Amino acid sequence: MTTMTETRAAPSGAPGTTFDAIVIGAGMSGLYQLIRLRELGLSAPVFEAGTGVGGTWYWNRYPGCRFDSESYSYGYSFDKDLLQEWSWSEHFAPQPETERYLNRVADKYDLRRDIQFNARVKAAEWDEASRSWTVTLEDGSRHRARFLITAIGALSAPTMPNFPGIGDFRGQSFHTGLWPKEPVDFAGKRVAVIGTGASGVQTIQEVAKTARELVVFQRTPNWCAPLGNGRITPEEMEQIRARYDEIFRRCEETFSCFLHTPMDKGAFEVSEEERNAILEKLYNERGFGIWVGNFKDMLTSREANRVISDFVANKIRQRVKDQQVAEKLIPKNHGFGTRRVPLETKYYEVYNQPNVTLVDTRETPIERITATGIRTSERDYEFDIIVYATGFDALRGAFDRIEFRGKDGVALKEMWKDGATSLVGMLQDGFPNMFMLLGPHAALGNIPRSIEFNVDWVTRLLRHMQANGLTRAEATPEAMAKWMDHVMEVAQGLLSMEVDSWMTGVNVNVEGRQVRRVARYTGSAPAYRAWAEDIAARGYAGLALS
Repeated sequence: MTTMTETRAAPSGAPGTTFDAIVIGAGMSGLYQLIRLRELGLSAPVFEAGTGVGGTWYWNRYPGCRFDSESYSYGYSFDKDLLQEWSWSEHFAPQPETERYLNRVADKYDLRRDIQFNARVKAAEWDEASRSWTVTLEDGSRHRARFLITAIGALSAPTMPNFPGIGDFRGQSFHTGLWPKEPVDFAGKRVAVIGTGASGVQTIQEVAKTARELVVFQRTPNWCAPLGNGRITPEEMEQIRARYDEIFRRCEETFSCFLHTPMDKGAFEVSEEERNAILEKLYNERGFGIWVGNFKDMLTSREANRVISDFVANKIRQRVKDQQVAEKLIPKNHGFGTRRVPLETKYYEVYNQPNVTLVDTRETPIERITATGIRTSERDYEFDIIVYATGFDALRGAFDRIEFRGKDGVALKEMWKDGATSLVGMLQDGFPNMFMLLGPHAALGNIPRSIEFNVDWVTRLLRHMQANGLTRAEATPEAMAKWMDHVMEVAQGLLSMEVDSWMTGVNVNVEGRQVRRVARYTGSAPAYRAWAEDIAARGYAGLALS
């Protein structure tokens, strides 16, 4: 492996420039991976489609966008000095603060000198003879590297709905995942929000404060729970700094890397009175405890899930004055926690405001977007602004938007046409020297905790190759088959696998995403890490190294 540090001063390179590695994406994964590659002495540009760092926190700047992981459990853990230097202002930081944080990291490590912005990757092709990847940008420039590392995110490919007439609308329109940097003024405006997933819920809460009229178009209601956000005082921040080792140790131990983890008892192992008291406590606490810190059988037992769903449904009925509206906001086709649970701040109270209307598009479907607004099967609505909170082509969408070709010119998209595969979410047979950070079947949950593990695992593999004069690494079909058997096994019996959602690979707005699949790893983060660490401990068993 040759080190070419002279290329660092000009990460874009000239056409045909060769590097040790190429990283796609300057979000949390890409920034951390660049830091680690430099420690190995490797030349590595990062190609980023945006004009700044941050990934999710660069593109998603819609009103109300913020963490739903506690801020102090979300940031990087690898830099002890940074942990002591940085102060979080809220328990769940808003997008502008998180973007500032990631820019602080980029500044501290002088990362921008190796990042080319406005550089969207169009294609990447493996050449067996030279054991290298050729990466082609949309501007036509081509760059080569021994290793290719994708840091393109699990939720980074926005999808628009398939309504006719979207281009006809004469007002302003925005997708939450492609929000402009310039402020959008909703004051006194007639606003439509299409979608009530996590980004829709956060947007609706904010827009309702100033819009003259807000109409929410909901296809499928989601179970939402209180965020419980609040300011962090300087005294609290000092206490948090003193507990960082404990906080990150806790994240390593829990099922999904949050500060919360399922209880060791089932819903019917306690009395009804005690069960309701526990649920009341969880409902009023900060963060995801009500979802990922609930009874251990909530996501496997229909009876347990039913009583918990009934509890949350009654909370919605208590918070929404119009009971007809309340019933429309209560999911009837899935139980609590079987889809991603948006966390909210007075979301349900929004529907008590006279300027807010809820439209159930299952009752009155949207037929088209018009020049002046939205037409449903019932009537025409006029708007000044339309917000599309219609989510992402999750997990593999960002991979499908790049033409990856591995050995013998095989396309990754074709290989994955019946569902993505991987080895621990980081490698794919037929695609040597390509390492996926947060690829299919990596551990999700509190994402930065998985990011740091994945980056460190890839870095250790590269160090091992460096030390042993190896230039090629590829997952073996046998190891992948064994891993995928495990992925399928841990998904058995989960109620979430019976529900259409991005977590089961379903997206009605994307061709070929209408069939449920085991699209993600549903086991625990500790189990995931143990599997990946076992591969490394056995001399990277399951990888063909040469």
